[in-house]
Amino acid sequence: MLNDLDYAACLQYRCAVMERDFARMNDMQRQAVFSVEGPLLVLAGAGSGKTTVLANRIANILRYGDAWNSDQFTYEPNENDLANLKAAAEGNEEALSCVRKILPWREPKPWQVLAITFTNKAANEMKERLRTILGPGGDDVWAGTFHSVCAKILRRHDGGLPGFDGHFAIYDTDDSKRVMKEVQRQLRMDEKYLPHKQILSAVSRAKDRLIAPEDYVKEFGNEHKQRQIAEAYALYQKQLRRANAMDFDDIIVHTVRLLEQNTDVREQYQRRFRYILVDEYQDTNHAQYRLISLLAAMHMNLCVVGDDDQSIYRFRGATIENILQFEHQFPNARVIRLEQNYRSTQNILDAANKVIEHNEGRKGKTLWTGNGAGEAPGWQVCEDERDEARVIADRIMQSVAKGAAWGDHAVLYRANALSNTIETQLVRSGVPYRIIGGHRFYDRKEIRDALAYLTVIANPADEVRLRRIVNEPKRGIGEATVQAAANVAAREGVTLYGAFMRAEEHPELSRAAARIKGFITMMEDLRKIQFEVPLKDLLDLVLQRSGYMLALAEDKETFEDRKDNLQELGSNLLRYEEEAEEPSLWGFLEDVALLSDIDQYNTQADAAVLMTLHSAKGLEFPCVFLPAWEERVFPGYQALTGGQEDLEEERRLAYVGITRAKQKVFFTTARTRLLYGSTQYNPPSRFLKEAGVEDNAQSGRTPRRGLGVVEWERPAEKAKPKPPSFARGNVAQRQGGATDALAPGDTVLHPTFGEGLVLGAKPMGNDTLLEIAFENVGTKKLMANFAKLEKI
Repeated sequence: MLNDLDYAACLQYRCAVMERDFARMNDMQRQAVFSVEGPLLVLAGAGSGKTTVLANRIANILRYGDAWNSDQFTYEPNENDLANLKAAAEGNEEALSCVRKILPWREPKPWQVLAITFTNKAANEMKERLRTILGPGGDDVWAGTFHSVCAKILRRHDGGLPGFDGHFAIYDTDDSKRVMKEVQRQLRMDEKYLPHKQILSAVSRAKDRLIAPEDYVKEFGNEHKQRQIAEAYALYQKQLRRANAMDFDDIIVHTVRLLEQNTDVREQYQRRFRYILVDEYQDTNHAQYRLISLLAAMHMNLCVVGDDDQSIYRFRGATIENILQFEHQFPNARVIRLEQNYRSTQNILDAANKVIEHNEGRKGKTLWTGNGAGEAPGWQVCEDERDEARVIADRIMQSVAKGAAWGDHAVLYRANALSNTIETQLVRSGVPYRIIGGHRFYDRKEIRDALAYLTVIANPADEVRLRRIVNEPKRGIGEATVQAAANVAAREGVTLYGAFMRAEEHPELSRAAARIKGFITMMEDLRKIQFEVPLKDLLDLVLQRSGYMLALAEDKETFEDRKDNLQELGSNLLRYEEEAEEPSLWGFLEDVALLSDIDQYNTQADAAVLMTLHSAKGLEFPCVFLPAWEERVFPGYQALTGGQEDLEEERRLAYVGITRAKQKVFFTTARTRLLYGSTQYNPPSRFLKEAGVEDNAQSGRTPRRGLGVVEWERPAEKAKPKPPSFARGNVAQRQGGATDALAPGDTVLHPTFGEGLVLGAKPMGNDTLLEIAFENVGTKKLMANFAKLEKI
């Protein structure tokens, strides 16, 4: 048995071993990693490595438990252990393997750790990091989004509440809209007086606050409109229950209700999750706070990571009070600030720090970096929105000509309406781009139709999806027949599918009974084999037996594209079956339902990115353009006429935009802007002044330096650099950049894309839309007058 001095030495060597394990982390990050027991708030500034902290904190907990803060060993160390610990602390791997078993103190099993993120992308990144650090054991950690974790719990407990089972469907925004419109029809509500969007928004706010339909009026008032919303809310929930379906809010709410109302279930998960970690805590709402509080109540080992300065989703129900009041809600909580930024240069951080300092509702921190000062932020005053778009396109092309990639550039705007002019100019300039938050793959009609078939196969009670496919493709079961069947279903207390199954028994359905029977027979055949064939084969059978592919083939212009999309859906099914631990039709449908725009963002695609500031949170780019920083645009009119909270949320959004940039950030404003159908004359945004960007609107395009900020002159067209290969003999080119009339078969040269073959030329006004197959970058569509092409 060791004496006290040697025992103390063992404790010191153990800490030294742990420090070596996490040597790459800075001091504050290590503090967060080694603070294991009790409530912990990690205030993680933008680019401060919070994902690294989360992953390494989990790794520390699973490897060492609370060894850093303990003066005990699981096994009493002896003299050999003392020698090996000393050697391990000095980097001897063989010695480390000899003492590995005595290093931990009360370490949990991987399945006793719950890590909650806000996007599937973040959850997958977390799992990958844990797999790298811990090996296969990392797969057993419960890591997922709020919605995926709650869906997993609900499916294990037959839907959690009466009226549901474990095969419930998850309704997206479009599905919810369809249900609410049917509710309005049944209640004879005037869409003009009370639009479905307004009702759904009110219902979502109520669910965020865990307010049931029967309590709605008591909470929100007894006015006529509020009573109508309460009535619609109640029937909406009844319709969802009939369809064995939940919307996104329900997934959280039903899990909270399950835990509140079932002591055994609550204690089961409280015992299971000894350690709980929550990312992006500033974006949680009341229901999510309540969920976390219930799960953490037994052990109180709750670590939340977030940044109050990046709380930008109040319009979705997020409440910044959750992070601001954490120490009051969880007594004895420790707070650790991560202020070292690994993403941006100091000049960019200085601008962000100056902006956010004007907010009062914050805990306070100052970002700093070791990356150097870098370039000063740039700002240019443009004549109008078209001039602004040209400035952005020109600067992207100049940057690429100097060696940057297209994908290094992002244009982040306050509202989607601001993207149109920029998109048009990028097309004219031949700049490849993609929009995040635009038309998603899973929003395409043919994809939604195919998924609707698969959903009804798995859950025939799903009335929304059943209504979508019963006459798709056309099979003579019109809306009047469907509504008659819905009336039968309501009268007899069965599902719409159930009414279809007995169509021949009801006179009002007799004329269409044979057609309905054909549809139901096909669906029942598919339902019987759903567990016997691979998911890709099931999709092929659906498309074949339903006649869907034959119907698509009738439209020759769109057939190939839609067929390709459906084949890509088949590929997604194949990938899912290869990667999922327990693949199932329900599992795939759930994954699709919980996808967000950001989950589909491919960082490898080489194209400039256009997206809203809200969509950009969590991403980073070497060069960021921030257009339309003008009063009444950003901050917007509603924020300026609202309260202090509205303006502070806009300022946090400005902070998020600036901190997306790694090397360059460039602001633009316009003297006049055509927006929402009217011409506006707005002064530069107050956020520019707050960031240290001097208002120099009178200087036009004269270069100016002030307050560490540069305003550049936009180069004239003739000053643009051309790659050496651009100068070739026998070139026919008009002055101004437009080529002589081009026809299919002509060979052309583009300054960026290189040599290409003209496939098509379509006159459009005073210009021509060209479709060109380039050797290196594939086929692109360019406007002739702006493409700067040379005919070879």
